[in-house]
Amino acid sequence: MKSFASDNNSSVHPLVMQALVQANEGHALGYGDDSWTTRATELVKNQFSRPCEPLFVFNGTGSNTMALQLMTRPYHIIFCAETGHIAVDECGAPGKGTGCFIRTISTTDGKLTPALLEPYMTNFGVEHHSQPGAVYISQCTELGTIYKPHEIKELCDYAHRHGLMVHMDGARISNAAAALGVSIDEVSGSCGIDTLTLGGTKNGLMGAECVVIFNPQLVKESRYARKQSCQLASKMRYISAQFLPFLTQHLWRDCANHANKMAAKLHEALSQMPDVTFTQPVESNQLFLTMPIEKSRKLHDKYYFYYWNEAIGELRLVTSWDTTEEDVCQFIEYLRNI
Repeated sequence: MKSFASDNNSSVHPLVMQALVQANEGHALGYGDDSWTTRATELVKNQFSRPCEPLFVFNGTGSNTMALQLMTRPYHIIFCAETGHIAVDECGAPGKGTGCFIRTISTTDGKLTPALLEPYMTNFGVEHHSQPGAVYISQCTELGTIYKPHEIKELCDYAHRHGLMVHMDGARISNAAAALGVSIDEVSGSCGIDTLTLGGTKNGLMGAECVVIFNPQLVKESRYARKQSCQLASKMRYISAQFLPFLTQHLWRDCANHANKMAAKLHEALSQMPDVTFTQPVESNQLFLTMPIEKSRKLHDKYYFYYWNEAIGELRLVTSWDTTEEDVCQFIEYLRNI
């Protein structure tokens, strides 16, 4: 039985598994000095219109910590939405790794705006206060919403005018780009961000992310930051090899399109149930909703999912690249029987 708890729970795409098997031949130089990493690096660079430095890493928490460490000093403030992954789900790792104060900002849809940042643009140059240093956003957001390109550009322009840098956590960036029908670059690099986590683990890869550095001022120290963040793999080929089918065979788009399509199908069916209320618009592969608590508890007996806000009975459902129409139909049928 497949769950609707998280796209982290999904299987590995066969093409990715095949790439791993092919990479598992003989010996290869470690720490990224191998042909798979060389090729994958060029493939990532080709995704973007701006020059960039791609560095492959293990996971999202490490990539966020590494990128934020690059752009801040311990006396800085990092701003993020109150639902931001670095504030809620990373056990304080970015704060510990950077030494920075993580300032959360309340939002209704998980997205930051210049207007929301404005009240915090104070105390510049005052030595008694932590200094505004960086902005963290995620694409898609933790509430499943999507930053449109013009929203990211406005945010980056505002941050840069105040001397702040912007990191984008792109754990689900494939879902965002696929939903908008644009390239990965159009919802990230070309909008002016300084660093990006190009995510793959939630979209068919076994476990691989890539920190993409656009700001040339950050490139020189980036490899040291990766090593110090414990994100430099000795057998790097097994991480970088996963990006070969991901980027050469449009796998990122196909997997994300399918996950989004299954979410839309689930949304359509759930919308017809009078006791189901959606708390966020369904823009990607995440659904946030409420239903009578007795009903959701019975549903939880068979299907695993997360309660997002237990106080109001809000739950989150997530579809994946390997979610089938049959999975959705069985889920809906079971819920109707309840």
